[in-house]
Amino acid sequence: MKRDPLGKLALGLATGTAFGAFLQRGGASDADLIMSQLLLRDGAVARIMSTAAAAGSIGTHTLRAAGATELDVKPFQVRSVILGGVAFGAGMAVLGYCPGTTLAAVGEGRRDAMFGLLGMVAGALAFIRVYPHIKEVVEATDLGKVTVPSATKTSPWPWVAGLAGLAAAAALVSRVRAAR
Repeated sequence: MKRDPLGKLALGLATGTAFGAFLQRGGASDADLIMSQLLLRDGAVARIMSTAAAAGSIGTHTLRAAGATELDVKPFQVRSVILGGVAFGAGMAVLGYCPGTTLAAVGEGRRDAMFGLLGMVAGALAFIRVYPHIKEVVEATDLGKVTVPSATKTSPWPWVAGLAGLAAAAALVSRVRAAR
């Protein structure tokens, strides 16, 4: 089993804790707000997540350009993505949280999220038991380590800029609507 250096683990804990604090501060640890997003009644969670994706993309590619990190692209396995998407969506529809917002809600002391966390752990343990039996089927659709820039043979920066622009536009639209 590979063990990461303690500093790397501490950095992961610190950034994860900061992300959870931002989720809680933005209200994304509230299952009612998440359900309002899924029912297209409120766009707060989409704005939070698009801002996080844009900031993460800018940070990742800036660190990569500076030689401070490398991308660790996972193989694009179509069946795995579909299976994972169905499990993720079903869990989110039943619980009202995704894994990150579950942990933020647990930190806030929400009991429903604590039961959700137990369900996540049980699901992960079940997956570990089942995966050897389905591995061959889900990995049969492996398309390799593909990213949007590598598939389009372009620089990542136009994609990063587009993502940041969409997040900024969503925030602007939200402010304009709130001002009315």
